[in-house]
Amino acid sequence: MKTIGYAAKSSDAHMVPYHFERRNLRDNDVSIEILYSGVCHSDLHTVNGDWGDQPYPLVPGHEIIGKVIEVGQQVQNYQVGDHVAVGCMVDSCQTCDQCENHEEQFCRNGMTPTYGAPDRVTGEITQGGYSKHIVAREEFVMRVPQSLDLAKTAPILCAGITTYTPLKKFGVKQGSRVGVIGLGGLGHMAVKLAVAMGADVTVLSRSDAKEQEAKNLGASGILVSTDKEAMESSANAFDVIIDTVPVKHDLNPYTPLLDIDGTLVIVGQIGPMEEPMTAPLVLGRRRVAGSLIGGIKETQEVLDFCAEHNIHPECKMIRADEVNDAFAHLEKGDIAHRFVIDMATLSVED
Repeated sequence: MKTIGYAAKSSDAHMVPYHFERRNLRDNDVSIEILYSGVCHSDLHTVNGDWGDQPYPLVPGHEIIGKVIEVGQQVQNYQVGDHVAVGCMVDSCQTCDQCENHEEQFCRNGMTPTYGAPDRVTGEITQGGYSKHIVAREEFVMRVPQSLDLAKTAPILCAGITTYTPLKKFGVKQGSRVGVIGLGGLGHMAVKLAVAMGADVTVLSRSDAKEQEAKNLGASGILVSTDKEAMESSANAFDVIIDTVPVKHDLNPYTPLLDIDGTLVIVGQIGPMEEPMTAPLVLGRRRVAGSLIGGIKETQEVLDFCAEHNIHPECKMIRADEVNDAFAHLEKGDIAHRFVIDMATLSVED
């Protein structure tokens, strides 16, 4: 299938139109016309080469909403016309203990990311959602609940599942005290999801500039991390803290905020951090943990959870040719919404 997308051809992260071909359908494949594609901060990191060398040209995008246009002969769960979603991965071995436990993201043989990785069968490099079409294995395609707004659903496939998984894993429930560091694409979803779980949520930020935004999302307010007195008076105030900051930073101001047996979960930064002080961890039996997306079953679960609780990411719709502007905004710092590309603005003839 001939298609078009926006690709980075080098590590300068500048995206340009790119014509390429999607593979022919295998028996268990679903062919999808992409309607909307979310823009994730990890897309910027990846095409910049921040996480290692990349196989350019590279079409990013792993927050994908689309419509089924063709199915393979063995596909059972989808038919032409269905609205579906594809997230951060498109394949895994399906036979190891982690895959059998519905945690394909931890596949012992390596899951296949939606873009920038060799296809398990052909070895060709996977290309992502900043494009008109995608072909994906049925097991990695999810159904979009009818009550969700298609134009606002894409970020649930990364920002949603990335924050839902640790909230669930570390026991957030009615009455839990949750802190969220940063109110960007990940942070605003962490707030919405934790509030829906019944938690009392506080945003931790360097200033109170986003306090009204935080309250509009359901948070009780903002704890200003640069206010030494406020931070000291908030010792032991949280059961779980979700850290969404996507760059190197210092965890030491935040660990004393955890109560005994509390957990700070890193979901933003992949790479070096400032040197940690262990005293707050040892003296309070506190934990610092990391978390990576979720499996396909759990990603479908968060889609259904968002539908049940009428949760939609805060989105700003952009044209395909505005993606470089969106990247520039992401480089400047957190914004309390997610950019979403309207793929109707991209023609195969462009």
